[in-house]
Amino acid sequence: MSTAISVRLPDAVAKKLGLVAKETERSRSFVVTKAVETYLDDFADLQVALDRLRDNSDPVVSSKDMRASLGL
Repeated sequence: MSTAISVRLPDAVAKKLGLVAKETERSRSFVVTKAVETYLDDFADLQVALDRLRDNSDPVVSSKDMRASLGL
């Protein structure tokens, strides 16, 4: 199942979208879907990283200690 969503894009972005779709022989909808999926995955990764950064119970390891633990 899919849901139709309407968005307004600046002309320059819409033009780039059309060029990418044409060059990859995909629909604009396909390109937008992949772009949104990638953004959402990246956003989720960023959120996990920020949550870990803010977690005071998660110990911080210095680069010196990390190198030593790896035998470098």
